Amino acid sequence: MVIPALNEAENLPYVFKTLPDWVHEVVLVDGNSTDGTVEVARALRPDVKVVEQRGKGKGDALITGFQACTGDIIVMVDADGSADGQEILSYVSALVSGADFAKGSRFANGGGTDDMTFVRKLGNRVLCAAVNRKFGARYTDLCYGYNAFWRHCLDKIDLDCTGFEVETLMNIRVVKAGLRVQEIPSHEYLRIHGVSNLRAVRDGLRVLRVILQERSNRRALRGRTHPAAPGAVRGRAS
Repeated sequence: MVIPALNEAENLPYVFKTLPDWVHEVVLVDGNSTDGTVEVARALRPDVKVVEQRGKGKGDALITGFQACTGDIIVMVDADGSADGQEILSYVSALVSGADFAKGSRFANGGGTDDMTFVRKLGNRVLCAAVNRKFGARYTDLCYGYNAFWRHCLDKIDLDCTGFEVETLMNIRVVKAGLRVQEIPSHEYLRIHGVSNLRAVRDGLRVLRVILQERSNRRALRGRTHPAAPGAVRGRAS
């Protein structure tokens, strides 16, 4: 498991309590917390692997955490207490049943959210529709940080962004890579303590920029590839 954290000391007891006993490795990526986040994590789970984040942003933290993982399956989850660790079983089950990428969705049948305003829901819906149309995906949710995947996926998606838009980038690139995606219904709860760093308009624009850039990259690649070239793969999601 990879958990990016910045001043989440009060939330970590709940996050760690909900993790299944069979999770063999927890990687906490600390973004220079000043509230004792690292000390709390080590007290709760002595075997936690703490990695210091040298850059800034959620994307940078996740990439740092992924590099530190040793397992074949990687699960990413937020440190604010909004996710239920017991859902990990559903994600891992999807992977061992044949999926490459298990993508959490608050809007799939059985999912839900207690922590989205009308504006954020609308923005997520519009951006999700854009990705589905432009990349041939069938997503019901786009900007959600609870996902799991086989390690080999990292070689195919080549993450290179630092902010909150990293989740959108992952969702687009797994489809472009032709990986098998399965959505997992997930319930997002309210953050337990503290205030989120998410800013709907600012981060929504960053997500839109990623979508447009990935679309432009796709067109450029098509322009360099002969239409009948063998091995050209169309991304798919299910």
